[in-house]
Amino acid sequence: MANLQESVPHTRRAYIADTLALILFFTTTGIINERFIAGMTWEQVLHARLLGGALMIPVGRPYGIWRDWIMRHAKETRLSRLLWDSLALMSFQVPIYAAIIAFSGASGSGLLRGVLGAAVMMLFLGRPYGAFLNWVRSLFGLPPGGDKPMSLNG
Repeated sequence: MANLQESVPHTRRAYIADTLALILFFTTTGIINERFIAGMTWEQVLHARLLGGALMIPVGRPYGIWRDWIMRHAKETRLSRLLWDSLALMSFQVPIYAAIIAFSGASGSGLLRGVLGAAVMMLFLGRPYGAFLNWVRSLFGLPPGGDKPMSLNG
């Protein structure tokens, strides 16, 4: 019983840390992509960010768990960690992002540019986001991900 009680605060901290990191990092990068690459209006960008923020709340922690699982395959080299972090981000976030901007009004070539822009951004942002996520986790007294994956239970 004591282990379960000890794991609840850890689980809550992990959920908050992973969700906060996702919202802070990708609200900023989403605005840049939607306005300047996809060519969405500011009203569409606002709609996409509100929808994106709402969707990041339930997916922040599952993405953190997904990333931790993917990162178990990475070697300790900088290139390996960069590649695996980018793969984790692209495979999880690009499909969600495509749905967000489509629902927010992007269509046709704008939708395609937005999705391709997001995919390219995810390639470059995978490792910086992974490092940012680990930093936010450290602020919450949590271990970094990728070495021993944090689970929903602890």
